[in-house]
Amino acid sequence: MSPSPATVAVPQSAGIVLIVDDVPENLSLLHDALDEAGYTVLVATNGESALARARQSLPDVVLLDAVMPGMDGFEVARRLKADFVTRAIPLIFMTGLTETEHVVAAFAAGGADYVTKPIKPAEVLARIAAHVQNARQMKQARSALDAFGQATVAVRATDGKLVWQTPLARQLIRNWFDIGADETTPPRLIEWILAAELARRERREVAPLVMADGARRLLASFHDHTGEEEWLVVLREENDASAIEALIAAFRLTTREAEVLYWVTRGKTNRDIGDILGSSPRTVHKHLEHVFEKLGVETRTAAASMALAKIRGAGEGG
Repeated sequence: MSPSPATVAVPQSAGIVLIVDDVPENLSLLHDALDEAGYTVLVATNGESALARARQSLPDVVLLDAVMPGMDGFEVARRLKADFVTRAIPLIFMTGLTETEHVVAAFAAGGADYVTKPIKPAEVLARIAAHVQNARQMKQARSALDAFGQATVAVRATDGKLVWQTPLARQLIRNWFDIGADETTPPRLIEWILAAELARRERREVAPLVMADGARRLLASFHDHTGEEEWLVVLREENDASAIEALIAAFRLTTREAEVLYWVTRGKTNRDIGDILGSSPRTVHKHLEHVFEKLGVETRTAAASMALAKIRGAGEGG
């Protein structure tokens, strides 16, 4: 005996479900079951309204009728998956068409799951709960990347489109690149990715992309491939002033000592640093001796390594 809809376990904050079906009886049955289970329920009776509602409300799951007049469920799914804003939403097809070709078509169009008609509310609720949980875990994972300063984008190798990006990465891309749409990878980033991939294949060092705007810089570093032939790129924004403040706090340096140490991390020589700070190379050398003593190190490389770790740990600029 199937459990009643009310007995099916759902997340404490159940989420939003968009039902797309042109049959009033199906809408009523599903609406009542989902509402009783604690979900916020949205309804669309045709493909066009489904696309508009999904983009506006970003539901946690879409329950999608496969066969509808006009735009059918397969086309709705393809358009949802082609739109950067909605492509991550799990789609569960509802169909009476259980032949293999229709099931294959549902998955090919981007479906994550399917249920067969006549609809069994308890089964639908169980499947929705599972997909909502998986989707939220993915969102939490991407938010966790941001929390650790790992603003990350995934770029599809075949056509250069952004497959996904963390919220911080989206903000950095909008701040640093002139782009017309969310799903567009900035051309400069694409050029660097292609060069980085070639260097990786030839076992050469992959230099980060560095963009400067006054005291601020954006660094893009090549991370790895995913199994789906996507490039993973980590973005980080740096800021001279906040980095120097982090060094003062971490190592109890004077402002001038922190400035000298910071420019050491930037690969500058004593003469370069003297030119930047308006000091002689000898004065810079004296400051650097004090820095070595306070950090307990003997070389520029060791000092720079410790400083960079503190700067990145402080998440400067991000």
